[in-house]
Amino acid sequence: MSASKEKAHPLKNKVLSSLSPGVYEALSQYLEPVELEHGKVLHQPEEPISQVYFINTGLVSILSLLEDGSTIEVAVVGREGLSDTSALLGSEVSPHQSLVQIPGDGLRMRIDVFKEEVRSNGQFQALLLRYASLLIAQISQVAVCNALHTIEERLARWLLMSALRIESNNLPLTQEFISHMLGVRRAGVTVAARTLQTAGLIKYNRGDITILDHEGLEAAACECYENSREEFMRYMEF
Repeated sequence: MSASKEKAHPLKNKVLSSLSPGVYEALSQYLEPVELEHGKVLHQPEEPISQVYFINTGLVSILSLLEDGSTIEVAVVGREGLSDTSALLGSEVSPHQSLVQIPGDGLRMRIDVFKEEVRSNGQFQALLLRYASLLIAQISQVAVCNALHTIEERLARWLLMSALRIESNNLPLTQEFISHMLGVRRAGVTVAARTLQTAGLIKYNRGDITILDHEGLEAAACECYENSREEFMRYMEF
């Protein structure tokens, strides 16, 4: 593998940092540091997967694309995992689009190497399957949330879970981008964001959202937030 031109960042990815030193050292020769720019598409639906990305910082949305061109987020991935688990589960293509929503950095691995390491490295495989279990739980929770709860509750939950993953209350996001993530009209996001801002829970200004009152925002969120947070923290503290 050719040397990367990108500068390596401190390792935060949960899957990789949970490996024993010897196993990680052996894998590291196949990991290429990469910057994850806002809006970068890591995977396209129904296209062959050529690489997997272990997210170190930043946030990646896993999106379902509809026939009319609209999108809805089915999951979000940060430092806990990787850009796509389809190859882990035996698929050659991804059913979803993976899109960088908050810039950061990661480590990528060629898909052929990834498959071989999953097959031959028991510790690596076990950690990946544990992450896949968390991702499946998140997808199920998001489906329930989208069906039962208001835009305001969903927005509060989404902001809190995003902040938890990037370890910051400052989220560089536009309302238009959020509308694509939640699968609702921009006008609906505008009303929900204005409600949260009027209540003093968040501050929104030109593509930048800051959580001002964490406890208040938790109270405004649906119970899906607490369920998701508990699952996430249990995973991260393992």
